[in-house]
Amino acid sequence: MMRTLVEEDDLSTKALGRWPVFYYGMGHMLNDITASCWFTYLLLFLTEIGLSPRNAATVMLSGQVADGFATIFAGELIDRFGHFKIWHGAGSLLVAVSFSSVFGGCLPCKIFASSSCTFETVSYSAFAAIFNVGWAATQVSHMSMVSCITLNSTSRVALASCRNAFTMVANLSLYAVAFIVFSVINGKTYVDVQNQYRWIAYLSICIGCCFVAIFLLSTKEPRLKVGIHGEIRARISWVYWFKRVLYYQVALNYVLTRLVVNVSQAYLAFYVINDLQMAQSAKALVYGQFCPL
Repeated sequence: MMRTLVEEDDLSTKALGRWPVFYYGMGHMLNDITASCWFTYLLLFLTEIGLSPRNAATVMLSGQVADGFATIFAGELIDRFGHFKIWHGAGSLLVAVSFSSVFGGCLPCKIFASSSCTFETVSYSAFAAIFNVGWAATQVSHMSMVSCITLNSTSRVALASCRNAFTMVANLSLYAVAFIVFSVINGKTYVDVQNQYRWIAYLSICIGCCFVAIFLLSTKEPRLKVGIHGEIRARISWVYWFKRVLYYQVALNYVLTRLVVNVSQAYLAFYVINDLQMAQSAKALVYGQFCPL
C-alpha cells in the first residue's frame, strides 16, 4: 500500500504532457467569453432596450454582489466536498441558461405580461445574480483544479498560462462574432437591437459550451494531492490569510487592475457610439484592437 502511494506521488510530480494542459485551458472558455460580453455590452444593451441608466446599473451591481458572495461559498463547499467537474458542469449550465435569459429578453415580463420598469429591472437583476453564481462556481472549481491535477510547479505554471491564453482567445472570439453581427444586422429599431445581442449571446454560448464539453470529456477528475510521499498537511484556516501582508498586496493590485479594466470595458462602447458617432461595428472593432493588450 505504501509503495502504491509513493508511486502515485512520483507520478504526480512529473511534468504534464501538452494535451492535458491544452484540454484544461479550454475549461474556462464559456466563463471568459460570457464575462467579456457581460462587461462590454450589458449596460449598453439594457439602456438601448429602454432601461434607465440607474436601473441598468442596478442590474450590473446585483450580479457583482452575488458574485462576491458566491465566490466565497463556492470555494468553501468545493474544499469540503471536492468533485471539481460536477461543480464546473453545474456552474457552466447556470451560466449558459441565465446568460441567454438576460440577453434574450425579459422572459418573466412576457410570462406575466408586465411592462413595469421595476418588474423588468428585478427580473434582469435576478438572472444577473444567477449568472454570477454559476460563473463563480465554474471559476473557483476550474482554478482550484490546478493544485490537484499535479504537484509539478512547472506544469502548474503551464496550466495557468494556457488558461490565460484561452482567455484571450475567448475575447477575440466574442469581438469577432460581435463585429459580424453588428455589420449584418442594422440596429435601428427595438427589435433589431434585441436580435443583435440575442445572436451575440447565443453564438457566444455555443462556442463556450463546445470548449467546456471538450474539457469535461478529456480531463480526469483530479484527486486531492496531500503532498509528496504521503505527507499530510493540515488545512489552513481562512483567517490565516488576513494576517499576511502579501495577501493585501496581491488583493489591492488585483482589485485596482480589474477596476480599470472593467470600467474601461463597460464605458468604451458608450463613448464610441454616443460621443464619436462611429458605426455599429465599431463597438466590436475598437475592443478587438485592445484585446491582445
